[in-house]
Amino acid sequence: MAPEIPELPHPARKDMRLTDVLFALSDPERLAIVRQLADGPLEMAQCHLSDPSMPKSTKSHLMKVLREAGIIRNEPLGRGRRLSLRRDDLEARFPGLIGSVLSASAET
Repeated sequence: MAPEIPELPHPARKDMRLTDVLFALSDPERLAIVRQLADGPLEMAQCHLSDPSMPKSTKSHLMKVLREAGIIRNEPLGRGRRLSLRRDDLEARFPGLIGSVLSASAET
């Protein structure tokens, strides 16, 4: 029997802090992940980094920072994980922020 993949903690909408969100979005690799998720959920294995030689531990850390800030949801899906952008929560908590960040990052 395969071990069950654990649920990870995610902050409630009311507990999301602007400083945490801005910090998480300040890293180019984390921002690239958010841009990939803007079109819809992806399995973690489908989410790629600009440097494919980057260790899995670094990718996991990038995901952890985004999850703990409340930007993404990271949920078990079979033997892997499914990532999704918490767009509704971000929009409700910080109106216009995620749209502005995604628009500005698309221009660069």
